[in-house]
Amino acid sequence: MTTTKARRMSRRTLLMIIAASALGAWGGLLLFTYYVRPTGTPAILVVFILLALALPSTCVLLTYLVLWLALTRRGQRPRWFQVLREGGLISAWLLFNLALSTLHSWSLFTAIVSFGIIVVVELLVLGQA
Repeated sequence: MTTTKARRMSRRTLLMIIAASALGAWGGLLLFTYYVRPTGTPAILVVFILLALALPSTCVLLTYLVLWLALTRRGQRPRWFQVLREGGLISAWLLFNLALSTLHSWSLFTAIVSFGIIVVVELLVLGQA
């Protein structure tokens, strides 16, 4: 019986996969909005599904870049779970505000309150670590 170690993916490979998925999702959103007028409920749902694919990958890349720039001065590297969590929270906040805007329920107050909820969730997760 031979045992093989699972190969770990390098950071560069993972970043390239995330960047390719972001480009594909944004391209799909661009093509869909170019060819289909988003006036009906199914078309708006497809737009939100494509945004739900495009925003997290873009936010993860931007979060990784910001954390990498901030932490390299200390000689550290960003952790993937932190990058994925923060990118996911930012994209969830953006999607929530876009959904409220689509429903004509968005206001500055709801944006600030929802951002406060995201900050509290992040602080609770950091408090457990």
